[in-house]
Parts: sequence; C-alpha cells; structure tokens
Amino acid sequence: MLNQTVADFTLPATGGITFQLSAARGKHLVIYFYPKDNTPGCTMESIQFRDLYAEFQQAGCEVVGVSRDSLKSHENFKAKFTLPFALLSDADETLCKQFDVIKQKMMYGKQVRGIQRSTFLIDREGVLRQEWRALKADGHAAAVLEQVKTL
Repeated sequence: MLNQTVADFTLPATGGITFQLSAARGKHLVIYFYPKDNTPGCTMESIQFRDLYAEFQQAGCEVVGVSRDSLKSHENFKAKFTLPFALLSDADETLCKQFDVIKQKMMYGKQVRGIQRSTFLIDREGVLRQEWRALKADGHAAAVLEQVKTL
C-alpha cells in the first residue's frame, strides 16, 4: 500500500459527522488505529496525539483515531480526555480490513482477535506515505509528528 492512493472510505465519527477520506484531501492525514477506548495504552496514545494536535495542525495535518468501539463509547472517551479530533467508529471492521490491522493477539494468556495498534500517514493527495505497525503507544505521536514535518 505504501506510495499508493488510499481507497476512499466513509465512516461515522464523533460530533455527529460522517468522515470521508476524499473530503480530507488538501491536508495531510494521520489515521491511528487503537484497540479500545479507555484502556491504558490507548488512552496514553490518544492523550499524546491531543497534546501535539496544535503542532499537527500547524504542519497542515489532521488526525483521526479509529477503533471498533461504538460512537457512544467514542463520544465518552473524547469528552473524558478532551480530544480535539474526530474518533471514527469501525464496528463492522471495513477500514480495519482495508488497512489490514485485525490480528490474532495474546491478551491475559488467551488468543484474541483485535486491532493491532497501527498508524498511517496519508499526504495531501491521498497517497499513503508512511505506516507504523505493532507499535508502542508511548512517544509514538511525537515520532509521527516528526515524519509529518518532512512531507
């Protein structure tokens, strides 16, 4: 998928909006996939994107988070941590499948199927320029911001 145009998609988002990739053209876009609202790693990652959000905006970049959680869960998570960007609900895993982020993982000694923490950077023209997979949450947002600044 690297250096290829990302297929358009539409998903329900927080704030009562529908997010469409093609409508985001003209700005760089960071899409970060995370396993679940209100879990320690996902909260840390979201807070770090929140804290750097103004710098992402200055670099001409929008940020969106994606998980399989419901919009209601997303709205609560967003409000609790004052996240300034949209969270997209991918309950039917359409976007997760498009980006191949659903994996078998070990959780508490059991095999479970879930989202592998992954982030994708799409340029102004809709081309995938960078991907990070199976990443650690802490410090990741800053690394993504540095990459955005090189575009």
